[in-house]
Amino acid sequence: MSNQELCFLSAVEMAGKIRNGDVSCVEVMEAHLAQIERINPQVNAVVTLHAERALDGARAADAARRRGDDVGPLHGLPIAHKDTIETKGIRTTWGSPIFRDHVPARSALIVDRLHAAGAIPMGKTNVPEFGAGSQTFNSVFGATRNPHDLTKTCGGSSGGAAVALACGMQPIADGSDMGGSLRNPANFCNVVGFRPSPGRVPVWPSQTAWATFALQGPLARTVEDVALLMQVMAGPDPRSPIALPEPGSRFADPLQRDFRGVRIAWTPDLGELPVDPRVADVIRGKLPVFEDLGCTVDATSPDFSGADEIFKVWRAWTFHLAYGKLLEASRDQIKETVIWNIEAGAALTGPQIGRAEAKRSELYQRMRVFMEEYEFLILPVNQVPPFSVDQEFVSEINTANGLVPMETYIDWMKSCYYITVTGHPAISVPCGFTEDGLPVGVQIVGRHQDDFGVLQLAYALQQGNPSLTLPAAAEDSGRRGDC
Repeated sequence: MSNQELCFLSAVEMAGKIRNGDVSCVEVMEAHLAQIERINPQVNAVVTLHAERALDGARAADAARRRGDDVGPLHGLPIAHKDTIETKGIRTTWGSPIFRDHVPARSALIVDRLHAAGAIPMGKTNVPEFGAGSQTFNSVFGATRNPHDLTKTCGGSSGGAAVALACGMQPIADGSDMGGSLRNPANFCNVVGFRPSPGRVPVWPSQTAWATFALQGPLARTVEDVALLMQVMAGPDPRSPIALPEPGSRFADPLQRDFRGVRIAWTPDLGELPVDPRVADVIRGKLPVFEDLGCTVDATSPDFSGADEIFKVWRAWTFHLAYGKLLEASRDQIKETVIWNIEAGAALTGPQIGRAEAKRSELYQRMRVFMEEYEFLILPVNQVPPFSVDQEFVSEINTANGLVPMETYIDWMKSCYYITVTGHPAISVPCGFTEDGLPVGVQIVGRHQDDFGVLQLAYALQQGNPSLTLPAAAEDSGRRGDC
């Protein structure tokens, strides 16, 4: 097996070969470090790399297996963590020049769980400044490029993570998601990104322990690999007051399911959003896959009235809480879009926040009633395909009825953040490509806290969409290989 072939094994296969002794942890790590050396200069996904530390970890992992130690499900798998997630002893910058040399004294809970399960840290993956905006660039490391077209963005904010997966530089990844930061880069890079239910993957440390918008979760190249990661990431922890009690072992159950008779709602635009026809057309062309599974697919949508106001109020409130004091001290080192969001939070009044929360409760009840009739909702992940890497954000969307201007730097992400507001689990899974070869994912939304059901439907789509299986993705990356 060549290094390239090894790097594009699924995480499930790779972990199995390590357990069986077919390949050593050192061989796996060396293959991935070689892939990073070859590919990363063109895409700029991995921004901090500790190669010798990673190799030391791989040697220790091999020694543990030889001793017969009880090893975890991710034993020997390399990982570079998202640069907004704290990693003890490894630089974490949040993509900000203010934290260019910051090395945390602790790791986030999600990092500790991954390491305890046997994953070996290599370094960090690139993000937008403070994870703001679904375009991965910052003044510390520059932009990360889309492996399917180096002139395009990879999305964000978990953009470096998605690109590292798509290019075979790591088999598993962690990320976070407020307005689409797990789903959007997965969509743009033809991998899988899962936003779990609030509390499914406990978040610590957090200034807003009771909040349900900013979550953490997995990215991977296959749905099975996402389920493998959820076995490790999910489960209760007393440091998170909203942590769900169900253990991560739930995600070890078989993903196969009979979908005959299941009702699915399909909407290209949530009834009101401007959407580039290239995106909607790709997803519409894959609806027969769901019908072949035995599902009934109806063109309909819940009423998302108030979703935009709800999200923007709570996002602004969160930004001011997190970065208000930083703005006072270091305004000249913060990008304009983040400043705008912080200042929008400072201007909020109590009645505005109360109104947003009341509207959120009303939206949840409308969504609950809708999902009693439909088990799943499918829609675009984003309203546009990947755009120029030199463009900070989408300012207008070219729809079938002409250009529609965007009011803010996040308006083109409404198809993601409207779902965030509801609290329902959602996944981005590869669906197809535009005529010019740009990836398009489909967003699958499940019922309240039915995370496993979402993975089951995503797995069924993956099985019924053989042109997007892992070997094809690996072959494609090798052909453009050099990116």
